[in-house]
Amino acid sequence: MKKMETTLCLLRRNEEILLAMKKRGFGEGKYNGVGGKIEGTETPEATMLRETKEEIGVTPIQYEKVGVVSFDEFYKDEKVNLIFHLYMVTEWEGTPAESEEMQPKWFSIDSIPYNQMFPDDKYWLPLILEGKKIDAYFDFDEEWNLLSKDIKELSD
Repeated sequence: MKKMETTLCLLRRNEEILLAMKKRGFGEGKYNGVGGKIEGTETPEATMLRETKEEIGVTPIQYEKVGVVSFDEFYKDEKVNLIFHLYMVTEWEGTPAESEEMQPKWFSIDSIPYNQMFPDDKYWLPLILEGKKIDAYFDFDEEWNLLSKDIKELSD
């Protein structure tokens, strides 16, 4: 099975979280954090910094890796193992702005649009917002039906 590594970055200010509507490509029409594929010899941290700048025009300053989530899912009609390194950003330079790929929007933590997000987000995102760190696994079929999940909370 093909393996892909990516990053996902969430900006948080007080009781709000920044999500971005994907405007094209994989995940189009869904809200998500920002991030993308690790390129070449990049570290997950370097990828997160690059992608956040490219997608919403901000540079993370204060951030923490809060988890790793892996999936067996269908990507371009092929079952792949996708791993994303998850970061929470609490301080950044710049103002989140729309790009060709993403349209950012702030949401109150108690009104996150889970129905417009990937089906796994409702399982792990509340844990991250509570300050927990996770190691999670999800298995999906071609229609994004959840076949299995395993979420472990990590101690510091």
